[in-house]
Amino acid sequence: MNVTLNIIGAGHVGRVLGRLFAGVEGVAVQDVLTRSIASAQAAVDFIGAGTPVASYAALRHADVTMLAVSDDQIGPACAALVAEGRQAGAIVFHCSGALASNVLLAATQAGASVASAHPIRSFADPQQVAATFDGTFCGVEGDPLALAFLTPALHAIGARPVPIDPAAKTLYHAAAVFASNYLVTVLDAALRAYQAAGIAEPVARQLAQPLVTEAVANVFRLGAAPALSGPIARGDSATVQRQQQAVQSWDAATGELYRALVAPTQDLARRKHGG
Repeated sequence: MNVTLNIIGAGHVGRVLGRLFAGVEGVAVQDVLTRSIASAQAAVDFIGAGTPVASYAALRHADVTMLAVSDDQIGPACAALVAEGRQAGAIVFHCSGALASNVLLAATQAGASVASAHPIRSFADPQQVAATFDGTFCGVEGDPLALAFLTPALHAIGARPVPIDPAAKTLYHAAAVFASNYLVTVLDAALRAYQAAGIAEPVARQLAQPLVTEAVANVFRLGAAPALSGPIARGDSATVQRQQQAVQSWDAATGELYRALVAPTQDLARRKHGG
């Protein structure tokens, strides 16, 4: 492997992947383009390689271009890249979990090979993710030529590529939202409810932590249905009704969240008990 890599968009994901790819023998991070030259310089500082540039016109030709922009900017960024030419025979890939590689149609029409590579991690702390990236799963799909580069490159940074169906990309990404984002939303409801019951926020976190860690550990050890516990799993509908009324009286929006979770949890309880 002996390729040059340009990076367009260098938020948390772009910076982490840029730093990791820069450490792979045979991959040279070349130009970094973001919304401003200052943010491009900050990205280069984090990555430890590359040259900040201020425009698409300033980008030098690269064998591979990574689009680490927000989902709504992938199409426009790809079009702007193609408008500068020199993409025939190149590889262009994006990092979105929600969009398939066919959103890079402009690059395909310009003669490039396209793909998507989505790291299945929370990137809230880029320094921490970069230091602990080894073993991270990445959903990948795209043209064979692009994957012929991406697959070994991802292995080289410690990733575990998982082929995914591009037609199911939105559902695949929704799974990650359930597993991460909505989990945080539910935990926020728990912490706020503890506080509404008179428990200080730092103590609320301490009370919730063993429940959360044990429940999550049991899901991954046993499966979701066997891990379910609590009043719905016990068939204690009276307690569930009282809780729903109490939460609704305290905060209507959180009461609706509680109500919305009852039916799917009852389905899960039926699976737990074999019915």
